[in-house]
Amino acid sequence: MQKVTAAILVKDDKILIARRKETDRQGGKWEFPGGKIKGNETPHECLIREMKEEFGIDVWVGKFFAESTYRYGHGKIRLLAYLTSWIDGQLTLNAHADGRWVYPSQLDDFDFAPADIPLVEKLQRTDQDKP
Repeated sequence: MQKVTAAILVKDDKILIARRKETDRQGGKWEFPGGKIKGNETPHECLIREMKEEFGIDVWVGKFFAESTYRYGHGKIRLLAYLTSWIDGQLTLNAHADGRWVYPSQLDDFDFAPADIPLVEKLQRTDQDKP
């Protein structure tokens, strides 16, 4: 099973989501940015590396948010999501076709990759619990 990370990057109550390039697996689907854990990398180290590679930004990785396990045609993944904060850098799309800042209530408007859907659902429940 491949371990993969996802950043729940929050800014001004909005969350960063990204659309995969059409040529990628799950092409055109939306996701929470992140990537595959390499070698002896920790999930935190993976997210720091991936956010720098894919978006050109430095992030601080906080507490664990949720996980999702999903079997795609190419194999099973375990997606580990962490609350993440933007520290520095200019956001650029180096690996995605599109990126948006959206409120949790808007997440239903996007076609997410199957592994990300449980994260969407938890974000929406968490948002509804706010006073």
